Amino acid sequence: MHHWITALRLRTLPLAFSSIGMGAFLAVFHSGFKLNVFTLALLTSLCLQILSNLANDYGDSVHGADNADRVGPSRAVQSGSISPKKMKLAIGVAALLSLTSGLSLIAISEVSFQVFLIFGGFGLLAILAAVLYTNGRLPYGYIGLGDISVYFFFGLLGVIGTYYLMLRSFSWDLLLPASACGLFTVGVLNINNIRDIESDLLAGKKSIPGRLGHSKAIYYHWTLLFLGILCPIIFVLINFQSPKQFLFLLVLPLLIKNALAIKNLEPSKLDPWLKQLAITTLAFVLFFGIGLIL
Repeated sequence: MHHWITALRLRTLPLAFSSIGMGAFLAVFHSGFKLNVFTLALLTSLCLQILSNLANDYGDSVHGADNADRVGPSRAVQSGSISPKKMKLAIGVAALLSLTSGLSLIAISEVSFQVFLIFGGFGLLAILAAVLYTNGRLPYGYIGLGDISVYFFFGLLGVIGTYYLMLRSFSWDLLLPASACGLFTVGVLNINNIRDIESDLLAGKKSIPGRLGHSKAIYYHWTLLFLGILCPIIFVLINFQSPKQFLFLLVLPLLIKNALAIKNLEPSKLDPWLKQLAITTLAFVLFFGIGLIL
């Protein structure tokens, strides 16, 4: 059981809470929160996050990115603690749970048949994205497209999709808090990729840090964090009602601390900062939401 818990990578799960939580807080702000939609959206997001973690464990082992020389924590399939056959079965179960939960979410949202098909398509795309990131003949994570996928699914779709299924409406300013969630989540992925630059390149995995090099990848990380905090500032200025809406700025010291750590520490010491940014992202969402409600 311990090996399976490790393979789930629980430290990444705050990211699943973050995008759904942001969408829910925005719905509360516009008087349209629905508990049943929130519950199923959160369950679907968790299932997709777990699916992605399991699929990445399997895919990176098959393609050689997870090996004895890897700097980060050992993975389940690569270490032999979970067989490839069992991991493939677990991936199938996670995909089925994601599909079932996602379809249930859309069904209870009482949207039109056309919208049902659109969101159903997004759901299938999310499942494929989770699996194909490190699997298949040409895993898109191996050619540097993982950041775009994470930004879309953990930012735009997670936040705006949750909001839309509650209120069945959309406004362009929602792109700002949605982008903040997406950018911070890309930051978590970027730390992972900076840590693994050398082993990834040896395995033929060309992530954004692998393409940029270590020094430029640090500037890229700073840009992600800067834009991530700038977007909600602009959103609050557009929708200003009270100084309390800037409560989310309390996480700014944590973001600065993360940025400095990525600059000053060697790749082998970056792993704790991956978890720190994931938790900081969740804290940002909570403070942002509380500020909206107050």
